Amino acid sequence: MEPNVNQNLGYPTPGYQQQAAPVISVKDWMLTMLLLIIPIVNIIMLFVWAFGGGTSPSKANYAKASLLWAAIGIVLYFLIVVLIMGTFFASVKGMN
Repeated sequence: MEPNVNQNLGYPTPGYQQQAAPVISVKDWMLTMLLLIIPIVNIIMLFVWAFGGGTSPSKANYAKASLLWAAIGIVLYFLIVVLIMGTFFASVKGMN
């Protein structure tokens, strides 16, 4: 636990100040969005922002959430393709 946190209650003691993360400016978000529309670069940058050091917590959380949504989309896409291909091959086999 942190040195100035009350051990019993888990909240900061009166002399403790939590350091806030820096605010990301509009210019930085515009650059972020620009990099995310470039193929291949977007995936690489999401991994760098999500798991690399030195990135602000809000951008790191955004990158992690984007990677999770991408993984969910890939899994759903794969399941739909498998179902469609299975249905197609079952109907072709049924014709013989």
